[in-house]
Amino acid sequence: LSPVSHDGRWNTDADPDIVPNIPRFTPKRIPGVQPPLTFGKKSPLDIFSQYFDEEVINILCANTNKNAVRNLERGRKFTWADVYPEEMKKYIGLLLYMGVMDLPKVRDFWRKKTLFHVPFPATVMSRDRFLAISCNLHISDPMEDAENDKKRGTEEYDCLHRVQPLLDIMRNRCMSIYHPRQHISVDERMIATKARISFKQYMKAKPTKWGIKLFVLADVNGYTIDFKIYTGKSKFASGKGLSFDVVTSLVNRDYLGSGYVIYCDNFYTSPLLFRHLHQLGFGTCGTYREGRVGVPSTKQNALNKRSPRGSIRWIRNDVLLFVKWMDTREVSMCTTIHTVYSGETVLRWQTTEDGRKEKVPVPRPTAVQQYNKYMGGVDTSDQMLGTNSVHRKTRKWYMTIFQHFLDIAVTNSFILHKELCAIHHDKCMTRQNFQELLAAQLTGVPLDGSPRERCDHLPVPVSNTQNLSERASMGRRRCIRCKRSTPWKYLSNALLRTPRHDACFRLCLIRNLTHN
Repeated sequence: LSPVSHDGRWNTDADPDIVPNIPRFTPKRIPGVQPPLTFGKKSPLDIFSQYFDEEVINILCANTNKNAVRNLERGRKFTWADVYPEEMKKYIGLLLYMGVMDLPKVRDFWRKKTLFHVPFPATVMSRDRFLAISCNLHISDPMEDAENDKKRGTEEYDCLHRVQPLLDIMRNRCMSIYHPRQHISVDERMIATKARISFKQYMKAKPTKWGIKLFVLADVNGYTIDFKIYTGKSKFASGKGLSFDVVTSLVNRDYLGSGYVIYCDNFYTSPLLFRHLHQLGFGTCGTYREGRVGVPSTKQNALNKRSPRGSIRWIRNDVLLFVKWMDTREVSMCTTIHTVYSGETVLRWQTTEDGRKEKVPVPRPTAVQQYNKYMGGVDTSDQMLGTNSVHRKTRKWYMTIFQHFLDIAVTNSFILHKELCAIHHDKCMTRQNFQELLAAQLTGVPLDGSPRERCDHLPVPVSNTQNLSERASMGRRRCIRCKRSTPWKYLSNALLRTPRHDACFRLCLIRNLTHN
């Protein structure tokens, strides 16, 4: 239909018929889970491996080994052996395990002879090995980091260089594995950290006030479609404002297609942005702030504090519809796809003339109803990311981002699991059960099996004498288990252990053979 211009005053008519001409819903791909995950039933590890695949694991292993060699050359004291992909997967599995168990300190998972002993982590990896990998874990090449640090203070310096390899891969994986449905939302997300970095932000209204700020594009089900780490003023700014640049960078027509509806809050909403997205074939809806350029400033026939609850005022300016609605307080909405009012009501408490309180239906604009329904995608994603999160305090900001990437991969994998279960008409797991099974598959142990003691002791004779008459008596010591005298001892991590009896030796040997 042809657009209608406003006459300089707020209208009170319902205006149900005048709707801008928005292109049809034409996504580039079929919405939902993308091939090859749609073929056959997939385990949690199969889905998670779409994000942390062999390429990501090899990058982590190669750069971690380089960083360990560099730290040893600097004089740091620790025992190191190169980490390989299978061990890196076990390390990630332990991180997910710790997200479910959630003990105060990492070292608590290896405590023994205490009421709070947790036996499983020691069967997968020793404490010192886990801490060594954690201290040396690196995403980018350390030599390239050193070259980038020399450019600090210049325009060529990249403050995200230490996470850039994994950042690019994660964004591509999130967009390629799943295609969103029609209603998507844009909002901020905070990763908690107090590291001394130039792009750390403070947001008073967020539960996490200090941290790294991300701009996120999410589906209604909480799937993280795309994200952008905010590092300050960009040298590639368009001059139309930060909110304009953020939304236009996240809403990619080449990836999405056209006909999508973008929901955002008053930080992003502006007539300039909404008109631009309308020209690209996207619908938009969001709350707006008074005083923004292009927002009607007329007070004629506007709402005031004495306006009854449910009062509606509107102005249509070209493709933009500005709506004001009186609820507990005044709500201001701007949309390019909705009518003013199409009959929706909402129940509100109201005091009657005789002093009783009862719920009465109150008219509600269409834009408000749709905004409440579809705007919570990023909030839903944040709630799911906070469930069984692997996040732990660290002095390294890039490790905080790595932990967040791991949370995104697990959360998105769980959402894909629910989507696939709906396709195959199967019962889906809970988030906790999904992460438990994924941790078990990464560490290579059955989920329902009891943890076995990690047995890496090598049996060797106590005495190396060649005299047959002295073999039975030379070097015999008391076994720590059966208290009998034995000529055998165990070699573990280049340290001599207390000798054990022959029966203990056989048991240890059997465990070694069955474990390998």
